[in-house]
Amino acid sequence: MYLKKINLKKKVALVTGAGKGIGKACAIALAEAGADLIIISRTQKDLDQVSKIIKRFKSKCTSYVCDVTNYNHIKNIINRQKRIDILVNNAGTNIPEHFTKVQKKNMEHLVKLNTISTFHLAQLCTLKMLETKNRKKIGGSIINMSSQMAHVGGPIRSVYNMTKAGLEGLTKGMAIDLAKNNIRVNTVCPTFVVTPMTKKFLKNKKFKNDMLKNIPMGKFAELNDVATAVTFLASDASSMITGTSLLVDGGWTAI
Repeated sequence: MYLKKINLKKKVALVTGAGKGIGKACAIALAEAGADLIIISRTQKDLDQVSKIIKRFKSKCTSYVCDVTNYNHIKNIINRQKRIDILVNNAGTNIPEHFTKVQKKNMEHLVKLNTISTFHLAQLCTLKMLETKNRKKIGGSIINMSSQMAHVGGPIRSVYNMTKAGLEGLTKGMAIDLAKNNIRVNTVCPTFVVTPMTKKFLKNKKFKNDMLKNIPMGKFAELNDVATAVTFLASDASSMITGTSLLVDGGWTAI
């Protein structure tokens, strides 16, 4: 009876950065739970592949090629939608540099993508959610993809730390403002996840071993670990959870 609440039929979920890695896994998991999808990525080929998988679950899927830092383009896409119930604000990246060697252009790019674009997407999707007249009854869920690095420091990651910590503050503020509308806002904070983006970092054996030493469970997260956490927060099974972080970190922040 209780697990029936992890059911997203008749819900519409928008996922950014959905072409690869965590975003792709989240989009597929949401479709498996019954949601229809709106997926956004910068690469059409990736979107086509993800769409095929989603449609196997008999879910509808609309895809858009878009750089989420292009405010006018993303605004146009969101305004064209009839309805949005769930947002997985996933698009983001990292450019590892020692604090004393951070290049201005890299810092500004990370802030623009990881924080400013996330804010704009959340605001635009919230306004679209509020167009649905019975929103308070049916609820809504926004999941900002954060990181364990929003809660702990890390070498050559000062800017990434800053951008993800900013998402934690944004999430808490949003959660308070939107609670009266029954729109919940949370973050998911993974440890290092094996994805196409992180594989290049994990090729460094010293770095890999140093990271594993910080994870009591002794392993990196897999894509399904993050996707199932996102699906839980997107569903009514988490109807009293808002303004907080779900740490998928194998115990890193418990040390």
